[in-house]
Amino acid sequence: MTSLLTYTFKSLPSTSKWALRFSLRPLSSSSQLQAAAAVQTKSKKTLAKPNIRNIVVVDGVRIPFLQSGTSYKELMPHDLARAALLGLLHRTSVPKDVVDYLVFGTVIQEVKTSNVAREAALGAGFSDKTPAHTVTMACISSNQAMTTGVSLIASGQFDVVVAGGVELMSDIPIRHSRKMRKMMLDLNKAKTLGQRLSLISKFRLNFLSPELPAVAEFSTSETMGHSADRLAAAFAVSRSEQDEYALRSHSLAKKAQDEGLLSDVVPFKVPGKDTVTQDNGIRPSSLEQMAKLKPAFIKPYGTVTAANSSFLTDGASAVLIMAEEKALAMGYKPKAYLRDFTYVSQDPKDQLLLGPTYATPKVLEKAGLTMNDIDAFEFHEAFSGQILANLKAMDSDWFAQNYMGRKAKVGSPPLEKFNNWGGSLSLPTHCPSDLHLFHCLEMLLFTRFNEV
Repeated sequence: MTSLLTYTFKSLPSTSKWALRFSLRPLSSSSQLQAAAAVQTKSKKTLAKPNIRNIVVVDGVRIPFLQSGTSYKELMPHDLARAALLGLLHRTSVPKDVVDYLVFGTVIQEVKTSNVAREAALGAGFSDKTPAHTVTMACISSNQAMTTGVSLIASGQFDVVVAGGVELMSDIPIRHSRKMRKMMLDLNKAKTLGQRLSLISKFRLNFLSPELPAVAEFSTSETMGHSADRLAAAFAVSRSEQDEYALRSHSLAKKAQDEGLLSDVVPFKVPGKDTVTQDNGIRPSSLEQMAKLKPAFIKPYGTVTAANSSFLTDGASAVLIMAEEKALAMGYKPKAYLRDFTYVSQDPKDQLLLGPTYATPKVLEKAGLTMNDIDAFEFHEAFSGQILANLKAMDSDWFAQNYMGRKAKVGSPPLEKFNNWGGSLSLPTHCPSDLHLFHCLEMLLFTRFNEV
């Protein structure tokens, strides 16, 4: 694919075909929020597939998601994952020996517990004979964990899988420099005092410079925030639109929290501290206050700020997935059926954050559905600009024809059906998939939606 977003915001010409193409139909969050949903005739066909097992969600939980550096900062990732597992066991009363397999997703792995799924399972009292593994796939790591569980059940390997996600951004691994690591390894191998002194004589102060992990693409060395800023510029998403959408996310999350709708949250007694009962990052502000913040990535002309970006968090979640026949035999009433999923991969330089635009039509076509069949949409909100750029791309015939090989646009989700209990801007976690699944499940039960 040819380069799509090769300009930084500062150098993007006002007459570029992207800016012209997408500024003709500016997306206003407030106008979409006020628009009434069109009445659509919904399909009534079943999504079950012949000769494929029905796979169901029994229930799911998460401990409160907290801003990094707060109440969880003295813990380790497996402590959070263990708490989520114990919460799931308590809520479902599933016998631990019934669980065939566990799989967790994580973005930045703790080196002491690289297979955090296994350590958390042992800590939660699962048998040491129950296998577990950990996956990583950036922000959709827990999505990968869940769909791995779905695949294991669909293939007939297992009947009961627990999947989840965990992240502890309060204590990320910080390495010595490569030169310092090499010297330490060589010193460990040195056999004589002379060899050790010779190695030490080569030490330089710059060896002590640490290597900090970055939320950046290794292949491009570009941070995700920088990519989001360029994407927003390419799709002519304004700063005010981004702030408006971020305020919407926080306001909806606050409303859901106050009304007791976030029933997936289970309390967590932090050792040596108080019991944490709710997320601490939901903070509705005002557009006036948000407008005062300076650009965070592309300075001074960028539009992505701390207010319209997701923040670093600590948290964990777990979900119980079963073959339908197993769940019914055990007396469970499934909350939902898991039917189809897909993954896409795009150019990491210019289309890093456009995954939803490409994935949505693919999964709908696999399931034989259209956008009008869907009652609740849940997309990961890394940045407001990323969300709004995707909505514009999905609503563009030009983008569909020139970059997706489609005859017509798929259409963007109406905001009255979109992330209605807030998203990752207000409830962020670097493994957000369980959060969005739980929101969909609870909305299904609360409003009797049909498809999500």
